[in-house]
Amino acid sequence: MKDYDESTAFLGQWGRFQQVVFFLLCASIVPNGLGAFSVVFLTDIPRHHCLIPEENLTQDWRDAIIPIEVVNGKREQSRCSRYRLDVVRNLSAQGFIPGRDVNLTDLEQEGCVDGWSYSKDIYQSTLVSEFDLVCSDQWKPPFTSTACFLGYLVGSFISGQLSDRVGRKPVFFTTMAVQTTFSFCQAFSPSWTVFTILIFFNGFGQISNYVSGFVLGTEILTGDVRVIFSSMGVCMGYAIGYMILPLVAFFLRDWKSLLLAISLPGVLYIPLWWFIPESPRWLLSQGRVEEAEAIVRKAAKTNRVEAPTVIFKDYSAHDDDPQEHLNVISLVKTQSVRSTTVILCLVWFSLSIGYYGLSLNTSRLHADPYISCFLSAAAEVPAYMSCWLALKYFPRRLSVIFILLLGGASLFLIQLVPETLSDLAVALEMLGKLVITSGTSLIYAYTAELYPTVLRNTAEGVCITVSRIGSCLAPFLLQLRESFEYLPYIILGTLAVVSAFAALYLPESFGKPLPQTIQQMQKRESMKCPCITRK
Repeated sequence: MKDYDESTAFLGQWGRFQQVVFFLLCASIVPNGLGAFSVVFLTDIPRHHCLIPEENLTQDWRDAIIPIEVVNGKREQSRCSRYRLDVVRNLSAQGFIPGRDVNLTDLEQEGCVDGWSYSKDIYQSTLVSEFDLVCSDQWKPPFTSTACFLGYLVGSFISGQLSDRVGRKPVFFTTMAVQTTFSFCQAFSPSWTVFTILIFFNGFGQISNYVSGFVLGTEILTGDVRVIFSSMGVCMGYAIGYMILPLVAFFLRDWKSLLLAISLPGVLYIPLWWFIPESPRWLLSQGRVEEAEAIVRKAAKTNRVEAPTVIFKDYSAHDDDPQEHLNVISLVKTQSVRSTTVILCLVWFSLSIGYYGLSLNTSRLHADPYISCFLSAAAEVPAYMSCWLALKYFPRRLSVIFILLLGGASLFLIQLVPETLSDLAVALEMLGKLVITSGTSLIYAYTAELYPTVLRNTAEGVCITVSRIGSCLAPFLLQLRESFEYLPYIILGTLAVVSAFAALYLPESFGKPLPQTIQQMQKRESMKCPCITRK
């Protein structure tokens, strides 16, 4: 039997059929970029202090009722306390002047029993100001992000296996509907608890839609076009959505309006069902040869080329045992597949915790949040371009190792930079982020090329699931700077270097056709680790 790429070579690589699939799938990823980091604006904490009721207070006491605290060397109003209102009311009625007649440090304080007053200089409202997620509830905004990441984790694990069972296309459009529906419903959340539950399912839909769309394009497209799609095309769609987000948020500064705006694009993609086909590779892996041939013949008609009488000659569903049910257990059943899976999971974990750790760390910059978000998104564009060049011209294994070593080295060097050269430290951190972002994009394509069609989506899903554990841990990793400023960089750098050495034992996929069966995957050559005994 001919390889799939060889059997469909008559279509060419960049006909009208491939162009439609390429651009529509890339465009379908834009809502993912819009939604992924919307939580930055939704849960941002405006400046706030205790609400002062309409009381008969002099202006002096109204200005002084909020205590002054020193935070990070700066004097600012307390966010969670005020001087006791009944005491202040008495002193004001007696004509005492704060700071002259009364020593404010001697006054008793109380919590914000009447609520909070929030600044509207940046936002009209956020989730924080809507549900008072401050002071004793200040753990709730970061937990909201964690709930979204947990949705990513569950979605990565479930959708991959589901896609391998029922098909790429149904899962792709179903999860697009899930993402759109729950984004819309979030705008009408009556409480923080409901919002958190909804954002979990929103995250589930986002990552599931991204992975199924990525795999669908990887399997339909071939040759250099597949490389461009998997490295730059789909990632650029994500980056475009990410860059549009701060623009939308700038004009819609109310959290409900922002959610409604980012949910609308999903509705526009409903007609894509009639233009994006099922993956012929997946249909062949299920033994549905006639359906696969029908799609390829329609593609040939679109490209205005003539298809052979028999496209998939002597094709059998797969060379594996037809009675064997392939699922997530198949990823660790044999020694060679298990070694590849374990190493890839380590690499995915290191890249994910590095990407989110460095991305979240940029929020410490004291800059306009809209500009900061846009620059963070724009910085990913050169990363994706470098990933495309690496996938086009260099072996996958070598590229992954180089990226991990360069990223690890840049993070290690930060602690050696003197305080007088703070710009150099920032440059090294940005280099680390750019390189790790490039690696995150590259590893999607590398993983898809290593696994056979019958396990490809499951493998992607499992690896992404492990990576989401890293993203959930990233916020806690940054807290370690409280004990030692450079500890997060040391941990991230160490993980990158260890992963680089582990990647030495991955198979190479550069210039090779996608495997269709487990047997074809096992034939891929890789370095043999002396510590592993192969049977």
